[in-house]
Amino acid sequence: MRPAQSIEALRLLERLELKFHIPETMVEPLSNYVSIYCSPDKYSRDAEDGLYTVNSLYMDSPNYLFLRRRLDGSANRINMRIRSYGDTGELPFFLEIKQKEVQIIRKFRVMVRDPARRQPLEELGVEALRDSGTGDPGSHLNLFLRLAHTYQIEPKVLLQYKRRAYVSEVDDYARVTFDTDLKYCPPRGYRPYAEAARFIPCDHAAVFDPGCNVILELKCYASQVPLWMIDLIRCFDLLRRRFSKYVTAVREIFQQYKVGSFGRQHAFRI
Repeated sequence: MRPAQSIEALRLLERLELKFHIPETMVEPLSNYVSIYCSPDKYSRDAEDGLYTVNSLYMDSPNYLFLRRRLDGSANRINMRIRSYGDTGELPFFLEIKQKEVQIIRKFRVMVRDPARRQPLEELGVEALRDSGTGDPGSHLNLFLRLAHTYQIEPKVLLQYKRRAYVSEVDDYARVTFDTDLKYCPPRGYRPYAEAARFIPCDHAAVFDPGCNVILELKCYASQVPLWMIDLIRCFDLLRRRFSKYVTAVREIFQQYKVGSFGRQHAFRI
């Protein structure tokens, strides 16, 4: 299989991401509301209960530069991760960069679907994909590899959660997602999945607004916010909130391993 077929750059997205904390009892009413404009995405459509598993292996520099920028409220920051879907780590995997500049999110995504790439990626890391570059220095894969080299990224935490997602049928791009049952575990190499027994819940009450346990996200083009999204926010009296899955999971890691495998130099307060 040619590299161009086994590793594919997906389109660049520039979007707004509006996050809200909601109780589980609001999921069905909100789902009924958005069903007028949206349909389940392909993963929710194939899932028996509409919920599918998302695995995100977050990576950072040795001194947690991405995390520090997030905690400092930097207007321009990035996250890098490897994502998979399902409970058993089936292909494809997705290499993702999320850049936030003020309110705008830019998402670069590369799909890895060749089984021959799986073991080198999991054991050696993203550098194992270097020979798969397209030759275009502006490609998403080469951008990922360049940032990985510049920041010397390494796996920091593996996060898993359940998602129900809807995609708009009346807009060029709009999504509604409900995320729940957040869990984390220390990573093992670059594997973007793990055995169920290794995961530890991190969705306790302290990370949500009182009475809430679900993260609702409304995603759309920054220049094209659907009117139905604005109406939904008003109708359900939603209040926008911040939520970082990476920060939430790393906080748990630090509390559990603040001296030991992370070392004293990483035991800073977050």
